[in-house]
Amino acid sequence: MNLVEHVRQISINTPDKIAYHYQGNDTTYFEFEEKVGTLAYSLKKIGVEKGDHIAFLLGNSPEFLVSLYACMRIGATAVPVNPVYTLDEITYILLNGDVKYVIAVDTLLPLLDEGKSNFPKIEKFIICETTIERRKLSKDINERIYYFSELMDSNKEMLVPNSINEEETAIILYTSGTTGNPKGAELSHRNLFANARDVSHFMRFTSADRVIATLPLFHVFALTVVANAPLFVGASVLIAPRFSPSEIFELAKTQQATVFAGVPTMYNFMYQFSEGNVEDLASLRLAISGGAPLPAQVLLNFEGKFHVSISEGYGLSEASPVTCFNPQDRQRKIGSIGTSITNVENKIVDNNGVELPPHEVGELIVRGPNVMKGYYKMPDESAKAIQNGWLYTGDLAKKDEEDYFYIVDRKKDMIIVGGYKVYPREVEEVLYQHEDIVEAAVVGIPDENFGEAVCAYVVLKEKLTKEVELKNYCSKHLAKYKVPTDIRIVSSLPKNSTGKILRRALKDR
Repeated sequence: MNLVEHVRQISINTPDKIAYHYQGNDTTYFEFEEKVGTLAYSLKKIGVEKGDHIAFLLGNSPEFLVSLYACMRIGATAVPVNPVYTLDEITYILLNGDVKYVIAVDTLLPLLDEGKSNFPKIEKFIICETTIERRKLSKDINERIYYFSELMDSNKEMLVPNSINEEETAIILYTSGTTGNPKGAELSHRNLFANARDVSHFMRFTSADRVIATLPLFHVFALTVVANAPLFVGASVLIAPRFSPSEIFELAKTQQATVFAGVPTMYNFMYQFSEGNVEDLASLRLAISGGAPLPAQVLLNFEGKFHVSISEGYGLSEASPVTCFNPQDRQRKIGSIGTSITNVENKIVDNNGVELPPHEVGELIVRGPNVMKGYYKMPDESAKAIQNGWLYTGDLAKKDEEDYFYIVDRKKDMIIVGGYKVYPREVEEVLYQHEDIVEAAVVGIPDENFGEAVCAYVVLKEKLTKEVELKNYCSKHLAKYKVPTDIRIVSSLPKNSTGKILRRALKDR
């Protein structure tokens, strides 16, 4: 049960089939297999060994797919990182994740050079070039750099797949935790293989499908639904480097896309794009929504304009990620995340772990071959999350008599901005480091475009600091989507009798 061997077999059986399309160029499964084998050989040659951790600081590109499958072929562990993260955020993941190698886009070189003292354990940086002129770097970084294109061109030998145990860690995905620091969910080869297999089966993917990949590939939603699952059945992945309504409409029309997957924000932006029309999406057979609850009005607006039905699902990084999806052979229910996918069990339990009857609200728990091994180097957190083989999601949900599930509320205090999870504690930690801030509390507020936005309430020592200064300060330490769009300076924060700040009272305002 490992994806790299499965996809290799597809390249043998259907070598001329298109594996992916990117910016006007097609790559066949035979060519994809060649690239994966060549990069794997080159990485081994510069020192990468089985079990090494390799961070990816890459956007949506062929380099991401080739690097992921080359990494799996060696038996190394991939650690995808959001390339828009700040130096502080990147540093934490690289250090906590025991990363030895980094594959990054060249636009991040100045940032990596700036933080070179933070990365003493990084042995090599493999740089994917987007510009003709190479950047001037410090000697320390320059001596550790290899260029992706040169590794691909330096030899014509290919690494044959290693013997890989399906329980070995294939990838570590960092997901924000309530402690403020991200937690690394360890996903095995079995986890990734099983969810790709079961998602492709449940969503009825075939080799004839052409799947748009505009969701960020470093995110688990995209990783499985628009990359691994299509490749599992020999379908074609249409890689979009960014989300732009005009570019997505053009890509869907010219490439005759059959599947589109997005977060609710994307569907809202596409609906509002005045130049989009029914003909642009006429080839779609399936539109998938996940990452955040899909407002019914957004669904109805999109479907009314483009005559394309949206099916909603549910997942989380710890489950590789998909656990539920609206079935393709039965009625789709608006507002529901659907039924359990193939080989995965979902159930609703009370605080004692006892299963609840239909329509009663409790915690959603999950069991299946897709559930993670645990959190990297966090045994206590792992034990809390996985109990008796069941993954406790922390999400409140209910189900109906036909076993369709409905999310009632998200994890306590979590904010979802355009599909990205933001935990208040992480933002508060940054605010508390500001010398003028006495207290801070962060909550989510409704946002027309992104579903939710981050709002911070702060108490200052002296009311001389302006909101704009605090936003600029946050921008230096947090990714853009985590930065509060609304900062409210108040004289005090509501607290309970023990002195705990009541976020719910602030949210209710």
